[in-house]
Amino acid sequence: MPDGNRRTDVLEINDLNFEDEVLASPLPFLLDLGATWCGPCKVLDASLPAFAAEVSGALRVGKLDTDDAREVAARLGVRAVPTLILFRGGKEVARHTGLLAKDKLRAFSQRAS
Repeated sequence: MPDGNRRTDVLEINDLNFEDEVLASPLPFLLDLGATWCGPCKVLDASLPAFAAEVSGALRVGKLDTDDAREVAARLGVRAVPTLILFRGGKEVARHTGLLAKDKLRAFSQRAS
């Protein structure tokens, strides 16, 4: 049984699983691109699991560390973190750079509909 500290609803995305998990996702996918040294990324990391649990079944949520997955970060043209990218059908449909509060994150994710 998962405990409250585990990010069970947030997938760890990297250079190896990006295409299979994000681009081939049957559901819209919200990808959070960040880094361990980034203060705003840490704030987003704290709220992302609860958000992912709320949208489970309608939207998949993943986290990618740009320092560990440089290939995907470069491919997506990420120049600053945190960057949130919303994918639908393997295509980018929306992008936001910077921290989003949970209510704004919810509104941003609805752009996948």
